[in-house]
Amino acid sequence: VVYSAHISKDPETGAIVDGDIEQQARQALSNLRRAMQAAGGSLANVAHIQVFLTERTDSPGMNKVYEEFFNEPYPCRATVVVKELLSPGVRIELVAQAVFPG
Repeated sequence: VVYSAHISKDPETGAIVDGDIEQQARQALSNLRRAMQAAGGSLANVAHIQVFLTERTDSPGMNKVYEEFFNEPYPCRATVVVKELLSPGVRIELVAQAVFPG
């Protein structure tokens, strides 16, 4: 089992992606995909994701982007709305658990 946490930080620049929830979710999920590839797998290895949002109204936009990255059956998911996240300007944080065979 591999645990991986990601925010909307551009790995090339180190800057937080400035934009709406769809842009931030796309970056965070791209970061997760990179981590899964670096571990020798893919997003298909993800079994469970915890999504932390700073705005309840961001849920539909996050769901839209989530469906761009995952196919049915989707990994188990829990979405929690929090007052704020550790990094200023970040609207989403993902914590994923992935399972690799063998």
